[in-house]
Amino acid sequence: MKGTITRRGKQSWRLKYDLPRDETGQRRLAYATVRGTRQDAERELRAKLTSLDGGMHVDPSRETLGEYLTYWLENVAPLRASPVTLRGYDIKIRNQILPHLGDIKLQKLDLTDITAWQNKLISSGGLSQRTVHHAHITLNTALTFAVKAKKVPRNVARDAGPPKIEDYEISIWAKEEVAGALKKIEGISIYPLALFAFGTGARRGEICALTWGDIDLDGATVEIRRSLEQTKGGLRVKPPKTRNGIRTVALPAAVVSVLRKHKLKAMEDRLACGLGALPADAPVFGDLEGNWPNPYSVSDRWRNAVKNHKLPKITFHALRHCHAAVLIDSGLDIMAVSRQLGHAKPGFTLNRYGHLYGNKSAKAADAIDAVFS
Repeated sequence: MKGTITRRGKQSWRLKYDLPRDETGQRRLAYATVRGTRQDAERELRAKLTSLDGGMHVDPSRETLGEYLTYWLENVAPLRASPVTLRGYDIKIRNQILPHLGDIKLQKLDLTDITAWQNKLISSGGLSQRTVHHAHITLNTALTFAVKAKKVPRNVARDAGPPKIEDYEISIWAKEEVAGALKKIEGISIYPLALFAFGTGARRGEICALTWGDIDLDGATVEIRRSLEQTKGGLRVKPPKTRNGIRTVALPAAVVSVLRKHKLKAMEDRLACGLGALPADAPVFGDLEGNWPNPYSVSDRWRNAVKNHKLPKITFHALRHCHAAVLIDSGLDIMAVSRQLGHAKPGFTLNRYGHLYGNKSAKAADAIDAVFS
């Protein structure tokens, strides 16, 4: 690649340089104006030629960030994201990115724009750092493709980095609270789901996707093989969140007992309504017609139960964390806890629950002393 510099004014210079030839082999030229000294112009020309030699050149464009994100959301993201993730992208782009950055030219977006945007969302938008962090990740994901598509030479969102998320502790019940709290809601429809969530540590979507064919009451095990999520188009069955999410989980006796009663009632209700026997593919926690339970509805029912029965306030998902806390308190090692929860890697489990293991330094010292004694 080569180029020339021509003076245009006292402190203005025109750069002319070759672009890669088009599909027919025709020569292409590009022009740019630089203000400053000749040395400034030479520096800029070298940078452009180096970019061309490294395959990093992008053709000039007046496309705005808003126009690009709309294209990406409609044509690119659906090929790479689940419907729920896509919905999250849409909300973050419409509510947190476009109102502040949408009119900026895509190729003009720089680090100062990203930093100012983050600060504005946190200070005047009333949003938490966690929310802004997730909005930044969405923008970073979209701009990563823009670099691959040769729309921009670099991803300024990645260079700027997201705001730090402050660590916070999830509210859970103490081990001594669990039995008494769940006893208060025994007899209402959410009780079997809540007991199952605490007893197995399964995710809400995994619980909603269970069929009776997945459960072996005599063997006291459950096969977790799928998950259920709510999308714009309705409920969707999908594989678990991670590859290790496909797992066999042993059922505690208390859970087996409640499931037997729950199944018996479902069979009696179906027969009373003339619906016949309970098929193996019937959802465990669905309705009589065999429809899947809505995961959002499960959370709503749980919130109502917590409020109406004056239970210590935790989310339905926190029952999974209660399960993990009890396992750790019992002395179960991190690998076993990770497998039970279906995490992708034990490192994730340790990062999430490591604080529950406490300081074992005294036990470590005792172990070494035992060698000498």
